[in-house]
Amino acid sequence: MKLYYSPGACSLSPHIALLEAGLPYDLVKVDLKAKKLENGDDYLAINPKGQVPALGLDSGELVTEGPVIVQYIADQAKAKNLAPAIDSDARRKLQEWLGFINGELHKNFSPLFQPAFDDEVKGFFKTRLTGKFKYIDNALAGSDYLLGKAFSVADGYLFVMLKWAERMGMDLSEFKNLTAYKDRVAARPKVQEAMTKEGLMKAA
Repeated sequence: MKLYYSPGACSLSPHIALLEAGLPYDLVKVDLKAKKLENGDDYLAINPKGQVPALGLDSGELVTEGPVIVQYIADQAKAKNLAPAIDSDARRKLQEWLGFINGELHKNFSPLFQPAFDDEVKGFFKTRLTGKFKYIDNALAGSDYLLGKAFSVADGYLFVMLKWAERMGMDLSEFKNLTAYKDRVAARPKVQEAMTKEGLMKAA
């Protein structure tokens, strides 16, 4: 498999999933502004959406959209328990979390990366995001991870959103459950490996 990624982008989520799953893969870096690969190839010829992540399968098929990709990865390594069984109540809960993170966090972060928007507009979205993080903080009460005691692919996705919040200077320290959760996920060896491979942290 090939993971098309950009350092620190939402493609970090499936990168974490691949390492947690123990699956073989190649990393292909994408320049999102130029829509080019490191070798100069046109990324749009591979993925017309021009976004990351994208997962190239050995069959030649390309899978796009983060929530779909991480579930695919989890289902290729069922013994790792990165996603509950298909059609189970727990799987629907996972999908609910992936949908929430994608629609309520990820999309509300998008304006913060746009230079064209002024501080007032960005402040509106930061306030909106803080409310979403408050909901998650309450949901994490008494739980190590989003689905309880076990790490899932939804946790990798939420971790990326928390790193984005940090990057944007958002102070989430009032959310004690979320702060402890972020530290818990950050301490996982495979999370650290993904971040190291993307140049987001120095190798130990």
